[in-house]
Amino acid sequence: MKLLFVFPILFGLLIPYQGANSNGESSPLTVVNFKWSKTRRTVETPPNEGTTPARAMIPQNRNFARNARINDPQGVRDPNADTLDGRSAAMEKSVQESRTVKPKATDGYTYRLKVQNPGKKVVEIVFWEYQFHDPADPSLVARRQFLCGVNIAGDKSKELEAFSLSGPSDVVNVSTLANKSENPFKEQVLINRVEYADGSIWQRKGWSLAEVKASYDRVLREPWVPGMCKGL
Repeated sequence: MKLLFVFPILFGLLIPYQGANSNGESSPLTVVNFKWSKTRRTVETPPNEGTTPARAMIPQNRNFARNARINDPQGVRDPNADTLDGRSAAMEKSVQESRTVKPKATDGYTYRLKVQNPGKKVVEIVFWEYQFHDPADPSLVARRQFLCGVNIAGDKSKELEAFSLSGPSDVVNVSTLANKSENPFKEQVLINRVEYADGSIWQRKGWSLAEVKASYDRVLREPWVPGMCKGL
């Protein structure tokens, strides 16, 4: 199928439970490797575009006078600046410049996953999660869930990458941090749901799409490009 996976995302998720396979079988995707890292990303916001009033037709703007001003020495004040429209344009420019948001660096975490599709059917959508377990307290688990629009043909692999503001720090207790002899986390990746190009679905037993309904409703309203992953 061509890169039309956005349509299954938009429409398939609206009917999340039809045809889901939740019989407890192992994931149809093989997790090859996974890792996470701290990341700083820069987000740029385009400036607000205002409407600048048209210049008034003062005598200096007529063809003869305008052409004559071409030979004015450098530094001569533009007569348009003294008109009402000219002053309004200057004020509007100042307002727009004050509203312009400068690029902002955001600290977060990048989660990477490489999966292999050993089957024959083309995978279009993958729900997965990165888990952090506290070795000192198994009840403390942080789950970072993601939704990816992909196009993984049979017998092919693909690397997935997602960015999140949330890291593993909220699951580690003081005693675990004090033990510097080992990794403070036990990490695990789970494939929660796989949607295929032919409309069939596999879903992990014990996981429900309802638990991320609010977040996937949000991400579906955002722009998507092929291969993109978004946090749930």
